[in-house]
Amino acid sequence: MADTVREIERKYEADDNTRLPDLAGIDRVAAVVEAGTEDLDAVYYDTADQRLAAAGITLRRRTGGRDAGWHLKLPVAPGVRDELRAPLSETPPPELTAFVRSRVLDGELVAVVRLRTRRTVRVLKDAAGTPLAEVAEDAVRAWPAAGAVDAGTAGAGRAGARWREIEVELAGDGDAGLLDEVGRVLTAAGVRPASAASKLERALAETGRGRDGAAPHTAGPDERPVHGSVRAAKAKAKGKAKAKGKGAGKRGKKGPTAGDVVLRYAHEQVRVIIELDPAVRRDLPDAVHRMRVATRRLRSSFRSYGKVLDRAATRPIGVELKWLAAELGVERDREVLTERLREGLAEVPGTLRLGPVDARLRIWSERRRAGARDRLLDVLDGPRYLALLKTLHAFLEEPPLRGAAGRPAPEVAAGAVLKDYRRLARRTEAALAAPAGQQRDEALHGARKAAKRTRYAAEAARPALGRPAKKFAKRTKRVQQLLGDHQDSVVARDALRELATQAQRAGEGGFTFGLLYGREEALAADRERALPDVWRKASRRKHRAALRP
Repeated sequence: MADTVREIERKYEADDNTRLPDLAGIDRVAAVVEAGTEDLDAVYYDTADQRLAAAGITLRRRTGGRDAGWHLKLPVAPGVRDELRAPLSETPPPELTAFVRSRVLDGELVAVVRLRTRRTVRVLKDAAGTPLAEVAEDAVRAWPAAGAVDAGTAGAGRAGARWREIEVELAGDGDAGLLDEVGRVLTAAGVRPASAASKLERALAETGRGRDGAAPHTAGPDERPVHGSVRAAKAKAKGKAKAKGKGAGKRGKKGPTAGDVVLRYAHEQVRVIIELDPAVRRDLPDAVHRMRVATRRLRSSFRSYGKVLDRAATRPIGVELKWLAAELGVERDREVLTERLREGLAEVPGTLRLGPVDARLRIWSERRRAGARDRLLDVLDGPRYLALLKTLHAFLEEPPLRGAAGRPAPEVAAGAVLKDYRRLARRTEAALAAPAGQQRDEALHGARKAAKRTRYAAEAARPALGRPAKKFAKRTKRVQQLLGDHQDSVVARDALRELATQAQRAGEGGFTFGLLYGREEALAADRERALPDVWRKASRRKHRAALRP
């Protein structure tokens, strides 16, 4: 894993004759210490159509200074980035390029811009001598990067750009409020907030290599869809609807069309998948869960809105999304199950915790975690996942819209949500009538999946139906959560049976795991008793009637 540094900074620009003010008078700043001057030489890499720049990501090879090497900067929030570092090499290192695969796909990373910077650093320290922040005053020169790796040919025969930049970066886990105070003093002295989010962004613009001056860019999932192709597809769909006498073209002018609403929802899910790829690779909290949910929402939208998106085109994508969700679920399900069992053990009195039950659970979980983690990384680096990403790009560029895409969004969205609701109602009633035991467990699990699909359909419909769709999704979510808790209990009992068997074979005894098994059994029965009332409240006729446009 590459080394990671969290950057929290503010950027400013200044004219050559603007003098920086004395910052020692700022509250908490007792001294400003000169830390010397260094010469930095950086070459920035991107695809020819600048997919990384479009996403606010930078990849550079830098020599000089204290942190020479390869740096990949991933945006976290405005003014906050995570910098991943790797040692110097001639070509972009695989340990960093893996984190941008979801955007680059199989495109080639090439040098786009070269920057040379003369940096003067001052450290702001408190009364105890602890560094609070660094103020870097940079004199920057930039050129297009052809031949940039050769230090002797930098900018040879090419127009360059020059500017002066000031970066103020927190030291360690400092207080971001200090950046505000420094910023106020700087702006009072005539220093301006930077017009570009990064040196690369400004360099691309000022050297004529920005996206307006580069080869035409094909929008990926991280951007808005290619509006020309979307409009063309929607126009074609409207034409089909009009030919059938539905008058879709006229009604569609009164508000967003069904195609507008469904594509916006689908675009958001693809964006989440693409953006979370690096976080999943880095094993950041909740990243796997959020990526898995996005794959499920996208697949669900394909199935719910089959009148808007051609199922012949989306069905194969749905198959691949189901595969990806299952691969993501190996790790996610382990996380959820381990936490559930750990919480259950914590509630057991000490007198009933017989044997090394905590250690047994920890070993059981870690063995599965190691295998699941390796498997997931293999998936993300594999050809099948890459093919899926390409397919998602192509889907957004040329969405397979049907005739209903040109119709008014409210009527199409309401029809889709209510259709999914009827499916949920059939499954729920069947589950309530099923005999207790495995048959009912399986029926309840099927109802849970139907509830999730109905909820996602309602969430997608919110721009078209407003508050009624929001409330409908909320009520359906209550049903889903109750059924989900029941299913989690079924899975937990299987795991507890396995743990008890392992403990007995090791001569430890399985009493405590058996006790937890009984508790899970009682919890499942409680959820089954609660379901009729929860379902009755969620399925009232007035809730469905409110969805009608």
